[in-house]
Amino acid sequence: MSMEYLKERPIAVIGGGAVGKTIAADCKLAVGDAQEVRLFDAMPFAATTLKNLDKTGIELVGPQTNRDGFYRGGKAYLDMYTSDMAEAVKGAGIIVVAMGAFGHEPTFKNLVPLLEDGQVVHIFTDNYGTLLLRKMMRDMGSTADIIVGSWSSAPYGTRVKMLGKVMYPQVRASYRAITLRGAALPMKDWDKFEESTKYLPCLDAVTNGEGPAKGNTVLDIGFSNINPVIHVPASILGLSTMENWGVIFGGYDHRTYSMYSHGLCPSICEVQYQFYQEEIAIANAIGVDVPKYKYKSFFSRRSVLTQEYMGLDENGDDNVVFPLDQPCDEGNIGPDSIYHRYITEDVPVGCKIYHDLGVAYGVPTPIIDSMIILAGAVHKKSWFETSKYNLAYLGIDNMSKEELLAYLNEGVYNR
Repeated sequence: MSMEYLKERPIAVIGGGAVGKTIAADCKLAVGDAQEVRLFDAMPFAATTLKNLDKTGIELVGPQTNRDGFYRGGKAYLDMYTSDMAEAVKGAGIIVVAMGAFGHEPTFKNLVPLLEDGQVVHIFTDNYGTLLLRKMMRDMGSTADIIVGSWSSAPYGTRVKMLGKVMYPQVRASYRAITLRGAALPMKDWDKFEESTKYLPCLDAVTNGEGPAKGNTVLDIGFSNINPVIHVPASILGLSTMENWGVIFGGYDHRTYSMYSHGLCPSICEVQYQFYQEEIAIANAIGVDVPKYKYKSFFSRRSVLTQEYMGLDENGDDNVVFPLDQPCDEGNIGPDSIYHRYITEDVPVGCKIYHDLGVAYGVPTPIIDSMIILAGAVHKKSWFETSKYNLAYLGIDNMSKEELLAYLNEGVYNR
């Protein structure tokens, strides 16, 4: 099974935010003139996100902290910056979808008719995008013979540099993952999907590090996404600290607040762990896997995230722990308001799907449900009612466990 043809074809990155720009710059710095790298963003965002990049390029900086010391930086000049989807993906070998979950549906609506046989789609972060893409391909009558897979997280913790209202042509990667958990839909395509990672340079630290971790199915990747379990309890239960940062807690710029550095405490970490236990219970009821984290790993200022880039020791413990009783500036900044994606994406997408799976498979989720209720309260809405993310939206409603697993593993869709 050779995927070597991919190195002869362009890499198309869909999404002009921090992750998309970092992936595009990283890939171009790796391949140089040997391969095209293209960056797409949709209008009206492209007017800002892609502005002048053909002149300035994209500079990749930052410590890129990881256990193995893997580093790649510099200024990358891509071969194409475009708001024309057809132009971006025509003839591409690998298509990287790098955006928040709410961008998936409009993006896939435009992408599906353009898909070509042999293309491989990588979704960072999955957020059930694999399920949605396959459903939309069925609904839109696409017969393109492609590989679709996804990852539990992005390859980096990264931010775009902002100066006032100006989006500067620079991305700062604070860390690089040395392992990521991935899966294909269906899982019978995993070997080809995994092989394609050798031709996607943004995963070089992974393929040269611990390597890709094979998830059980794409539902496993949904449970492997650590954003809901880390972000949501810490953001919701830490709202008083966040909203008082730079106000009652004077002398600080409100934009410097970090949920990791300033919001976490033992009680919130305990809630995160109990949230995680509910995820395990749902996964067990369905018959899929979920990453295993030790109880004590949650009680660190980077929570279980540190394992992605610093790995574990011979005893399965974190190589690096950031104690809760000591200051730490390792964590990314945010959230800076209740409208931050740590709440507005991770609750109505991640938490909501956990809730719906719990209902479908008879698993109570009181901690997860309480997060949805509290987040909805501060937004004056009920995400149980307003979130479009449900099992029908993903095309997996009214399935028996056997039917669901047949679809996830073999691609057998009997509806």
